[in-house]
Amino acid sequence: PLIEREIVDKKRWICYEDMCDILAISQSFPGAVAINSATIVGYRVAGYGGSALATLGVVLPSFTIMILVGTVFSYFIDLPVVQAALKGIGACVVALLIVAALRVGKSALKGIICVIIALAALALLFWLNIHPIYIIIMGLVIGLAIYGINLLQRRKQ
Repeated sequence: PLIEREIVDKKRWICYEDMCDILAISQSFPGAVAINSATIVGYRVAGYGGSALATLGVVLPSFTIMILVGTVFSYFIDLPVVQAALKGIGACVVALLIVAALRVGKSALKGIICVIIALAALALLFWLNIHPIYIIIMGLVIGLAIYGINLLQRRKQ
């Protein structure tokens, strides 16, 4: 939600649909979604240089803050108040992920076939504990197959 607000709403560098596509692609690659998204958006806005600068812009502040906080935090990690704060932060992060998932879902789940694929992927992840990379590959294959079938049907008409 923070990335979306800054890039889509405030700066208007890309549209909402493109942001959803970028998030989907970013989640498919290894690494942090924010870094992957920044790299793609940076490239879309300003080419290779923009990609490099956007990646640095996301990584460098976080890296610096983590070094500082990690150094200081190690002295206070066992305090009950710190443990309570971490539980509250964890719950908020879950809420942010749910909001992001719902927003991407609104854009990505267009049509009954997409909903069925999403529900099947969810079932495979939860109940059969299949690794996410295999789910992504299956989605890719199914999406390409559906595209191919639709293309063949249009050519026949």
